[in-house]
Amino acid sequence: MEDQGHTNTNRQKRPHAIFIAYPLQGHVIPSVHLAIKLASHGFKITFINTHFIQHHTSKAQPKSAGNPFAYLHESGLNIDYTTVSDGLPVEFDRSLNHDQFMASLLHVFSAHVEEVVGKVVKSSADTTPVTCIIADTFFVWPSKIARKFGIIYVSFWTEPALVFSLYYHLDLLRRHGHFACQDVREDTIDYIPGVRAIDPKDMMSYLQDTDTTSVCHQIIFNAFKDARGAHFHLCNTVQEIESETISALQAKMKFYAIGPIFPTTFSKNIAATSLWSESDCTQWLNTKPHGSVLYVSFGSYAHVAKKDLLEIANGLKLSKVNFVWVLRPDIVSSNDTDPLPSGFRDDVKDRSIVIPWCSQKAVLAHPAIGGFLTHCGWNSTLESIWCGVPLLCFPLLTDQFTNRKLIVDDWKVGINLCNRRVVSKEEVSEKINHLMDGKSGDEYRRAVVKVKNTLEDALTPNGSSEKNMDNFIKDLKAKM
Repeated sequence: MEDQGHTNTNRQKRPHAIFIAYPLQGHVIPSVHLAIKLASHGFKITFINTHFIQHHTSKAQPKSAGNPFAYLHESGLNIDYTTVSDGLPVEFDRSLNHDQFMASLLHVFSAHVEEVVGKVVKSSADTTPVTCIIADTFFVWPSKIARKFGIIYVSFWTEPALVFSLYYHLDLLRRHGHFACQDVREDTIDYIPGVRAIDPKDMMSYLQDTDTTSVCHQIIFNAFKDARGAHFHLCNTVQEIESETISALQAKMKFYAIGPIFPTTFSKNIAATSLWSESDCTQWLNTKPHGSVLYVSFGSYAHVAKKDLLEIANGLKLSKVNFVWVLRPDIVSSNDTDPLPSGFRDDVKDRSIVIPWCSQKAVLAHPAIGGFLTHCGWNSTLESIWCGVPLLCFPLLTDQFTNRKLIVDDWKVGINLCNRRVVSKEEVSEKINHLMDGKSGDEYRRAVVKVKNTLEDALTPNGSSEKNMDNFIKDLKAKM
C-alpha cells in the first residue's frame, strides 16, 4: 500500500516546463500561446525569449515591457519570464545578416541556454522541480540539454506535419536521389510513409537547393538528428487535415496534433508577440463593402525580390480591387526602405491603405476582407482559414512552398499566384480578380469554410486537438 500512496503524491506534482521559443516572430507567436494553454492546464511555465525578441516586442508594445505574459498577472496562471542572449548584440541586423544570425543559433546559443536552464533547475528544485524542456524542433541542442539535467524533452513543431515528415525522412530522399546528390531526380516522390505523391517543387526550399552546405542546412540536419531524442512531439496542426501523414508519424513516435494554437480571444492578441508597432486600419475597413478588400502581407521575415515586388504592386494597381498592404520596411532589404514604384501610393490611394505592420488576426477577422495574398507562412495559413478567407499564394522560403501545396492541391482553399518562376503584373491582376470575384471566387470560399469548420471542431471539448492535448499531458505525467 505504501507504494500506492507514493505514486499518488508524485502524480499530484504539477509539471514544470522550461519553454524556449525559436527567435523568429512566426515561431514566438504559437510558442507564447501554447505556453499560456499549458499554464491553463495547471503547468508551471518558465518561458525563455532572446534579448533581441524582448527588445523589439517592448519597443512595439511599451505597455507590456515586452513581457508577453504581463497581462496574465491576475489570472492565477503560473508563468515566469526570462531572456537570454542569442550570442549577438541586440542592435545587430539579423534580417540583413541571416547566415551570421543562423550560425550564432547553431554554435553559440546553446551555451547561453544551458546556463539559464541550469539556474532554473537549481532554483526550483525545492518548490516545483523542472519536469521537461519544451523547445522548438529547429534547435540543435534540446535533447542534449535535457539529458544533462535529467529532464524530459518535448519537441514543439510550429509547421505542418507534412513538412516535419519530409525533414524527418531526409535519408530516404537522399537514398532515392531526390536530395543532395549530383543529378537530383525531378520525378514524383512517392515513398515517404504517410505522404501521398509529392512533386519535388512542392518540397521546402532547403530540400530543393543544390548547395546543401549552408548554415540553414546544418541546422536542419542537426535539429532532426536531435529531435529523434525527443520523448514527445507537439505539432501546430489538426489531425483531420493531415490524417495520413500524422498517423504514419504516430507509428514511429509520440506525435500529438494540438493546433491551431491561437489565443483564447482570436482577434484580440493581448500577448506582446509583435516585433513592430501595429497600425490600426479598422476604421478604413469599416467603410468598405463585405468581402471586397484583399489583404496583402508577406510575413515577418522572408524577403521579396525587388522585381517581383514591382510586378505585384503594378498588378494590384491594374486589378482595381481594394487592398490593405502590410509592407515591412525591410521587405526587400533593410537598405531599401521604399521599394514601391514611384507614384504608386498616389495612384491607388482611393482604394488602398499601405502600412508597415498590423494585427493580422484583427484584419483577417474583419468582414470587409475577402482574400489574402500571402507568402504562405503556417501561422498566416491557419489564421486565414480560421477567418474563412481564401488565399492567393506567393511562397518565398522554407516551408512556404509545401504549405502552398496543402492550400492549393489538398484543401483547394486558394490559388497559386504564379507557377513559373517569374511573376507578371497581368497575371497578378487576373488572379486577384479571379479570387475576389463573386462568382469565380465562390468555390474557394466554400472550400475554406469546410476546412474552417474542421479547425473549429478540433478545438471543441471533444475535438481531436483537445483530446490530443489531454493525452499528451497524461503521457507526460506518467513519464514524470
